[in-house]
Amino acid sequence: MSSTSASRGPLAGYKIIEIAGIGPGPFAAMMLSDMGAEVVRVERVQAVRDSANANWDVMQRGRKNVAIDLKHADGVEALLQLVDRADALIEGFRPGVMERLGVGPDVCLARNKKLVFGRMTGWGQDGPYANSAGHDINYIALAGALAHFGRAGEAPVPPLNMVGDFGGGGMLLAYGVVCALLEAQRSGAGQVVDAAMVDGSAILMSMFWGFKNIGLHDENARGTNMLDTGAHFYDVYKCSDEKFVSIGSIEPQFYAQLLQLTGLANDAEFANQQDRTMWPKLKQRLTAVFATKS
Repeated sequence: MSSTSASRGPLAGYKIIEIAGIGPGPFAAMMLSDMGAEVVRVERVQAVRDSANANWDVMQRGRKNVAIDLKHADGVEALLQLVDRADALIEGFRPGVMERLGVGPDVCLARNKKLVFGRMTGWGQDGPYANSAGHDINYIALAGALAHFGRAGEAPVPPLNMVGDFGGGGMLLAYGVVCALLEAQRSGAGQVVDAAMVDGSAILMSMFWGFKNIGLHDENARGTNMLDTGAHFYDVYKCSDEKFVSIGSIEPQFYAQLLQLTGLANDAEFANQQDRTMWPKLKQRLTAVFATKS
């Protein structure tokens, strides 16, 4: 790779087609574009905007845009001509939509055997929920992730739509596409990358299931574990100016610094950092301390 290409990013020279959608698809395309890939976003004809107006959606940065009517034979052929010269295509329709339009993976790979065909759905291409509507909150709930966000004694709190749409969805799709591009470079064969938000969200819980196996995470006691606001040294506290401070003093040296800065270094109750029976009381005491700070 030339120094010029390297300065544009590690994916410079790769051509990727993005079939316009919302949420995780555009996020994946943004990540690929940010790494230097040339991404062409294929919009519906009626979605074309005035080029003089800035796009409010930062996830659509760094792309070329083209309007194609995929419900017309000429539009289908126009997309397939782009496929002929592309390294990858990503789409986020419900299962079967691309096939019904005549641009499914079989058709596209017949035109370009090295093509990576990336697919993003909530529930996967098949299975009992495949054709059901859903949003991030639904995917992370069934993946076993949502139940672990929240404080003790309170209902689970959706972490915006970061876990399903972006962490377990768009990021996983971008990762899969890059892996498949590497494989195509080696073998000369493309493939379908099938990413589902419910699967990706479940993968993001891997560390916590490992913690469960060694007694560090109780899946049935939300808000009582070290990383879910159970620990006094890993939480958010309200200050006297009505703003908040985040504390993440897990390591002994940082815990010692927390105690020093809060004037609690010589307090015997705080001596055993990992005594979970003391966490609720110590959290109350730190709450009172931070309420006097700004």
